[in-house]
Amino acid sequence: MAFLRHMVFLIWCCPVLLLSQNFKLPSGEKFQKVKFELVNNLIIIPIEVNGAQLSFILDSGVNKPILFNLSDKDSIQINNVSEIVIKGLGEGEPINALISSSNLFRIGEVVNTDQQLYVVMDKELNLSPRLGIPVHGIIGYDLFRDFIVELNYSSKYLKLHDPDLYRSKKSSKTRKLPLQIIQNKAYVQGDVLMKNKQSIPVKLLIDSGSSDALWLFEDLDRGLGVPRDNYVDFLGQGLSGSIYGKRTKIDGIKLAGFLLKDAKTAFPDLQYFNSMTTFGDRNGSLGGEVLKRFTLVFNYGNSTLSLRKNSLFNKPFDFNLSGIDIQHNGMRYISESIADANGAVLADSGKSFGDVQILFENMTRLSMVPEIIVSGIRAGSPGHEAGLQEGDVILAVNGKKVHHYKLQQILQMLNDKEGKRVKVLIERYQKDMLITYVLKDVFK
Repeated sequence: MAFLRHMVFLIWCCPVLLLSQNFKLPSGEKFQKVKFELVNNLIIIPIEVNGAQLSFILDSGVNKPILFNLSDKDSIQINNVSEIVIKGLGEGEPINALISSSNLFRIGEVVNTDQQLYVVMDKELNLSPRLGIPVHGIIGYDLFRDFIVELNYSSKYLKLHDPDLYRSKKSSKTRKLPLQIIQNKAYVQGDVLMKNKQSIPVKLLIDSGSSDALWLFEDLDRGLGVPRDNYVDFLGQGLSGSIYGKRTKIDGIKLAGFLLKDAKTAFPDLQYFNSMTTFGDRNGSLGGEVLKRFTLVFNYGNSTLSLRKNSLFNKPFDFNLSGIDIQHNGMRYISESIADANGAVLADSGKSFGDVQILFENMTRLSMVPEIIVSGIRAGSPGHEAGLQEGDVILAVNGKKVHHYKLQQILQMLNDKEGKRVKVLIERYQKDMLITYVLKDVFK
């Protein structure tokens, strides 16, 4: 479920101080295939940085790699470091960061021996608690520049093709769009269907580092007005602070002739884009919840994007019906009985969660598990009206103990379907409480 919303990491005011060498495949190799995790519409790929095994978000909207979290690592070597001040999206002030060069990046057999890297160690930018897995940074343009990048969302792999050896496969199911590369970022033309099916051409930034579907910039002269049915929502975290706007849906969006109906859309408050001097002719952004519905081939060299719809194409867009956001909040101990009343040891279900376990007289198991808390709640939502509060510790949903599940699975349980009654067992001020709400359509 898409409740992380849009995690924005675009650096608008950073000069490129150093030139990086390119990523390279081993001689004669046509491509490198890399399996990835798809978490909340975000592609998470394994990258080795100076010998350390890390996880990065593949973000087509970012220029140079950014390292923002090392909380689960003892140490990592960062080379040739100097200080820099950067400004990104959000309501806050510019922030201090580090810029580093001559770093060794390795993705499978793909290597760059002189990769430039920004380091921004700000806890507000740490995505790990909100994604439920360790994430250390983001990487984008350098990979799209050096390879033809094939993204297969349904099978969860990407291929980095050697541009000189790549041969495209002809298929009647594949369509192409022109790509426009501006300041190392890719843009495409599409059409949005507003009220009464009015079709409006738009220019959109392709942003695989956004978990959202579609952002549009309000422009009444072009017919891009916010639909009447909307609600104010937190849209994401930028380098310079939180971003808010109005969440809604439009009749549809067209890309290369493909039509996605009832498209989830956000209109961000433009005050959070004050670091940008102009939008030019850009009208918004395409994020992961749209991109995941296609198998995509990015060819920056030929300025083309190939699209083929996949098994996710007709999946309904996800809305936060409960109004609840959750995240990891450190670890907690839980006690589980592993014996019945007569002292007989029960069969192990294999569902015990946690790396640290202590047994007491072969009857009780004490395990260390992630603590899941309510990190945000939308005013007027079912969760809010039922009495849930930020900071509440979630213990179980509909009788299922949450420590047996991944964060995204818990989100799905909290936001199953319209009309469903959800029972949430929480801990507040060291007391357990059972809170019940009914999920409802946010636009009814």
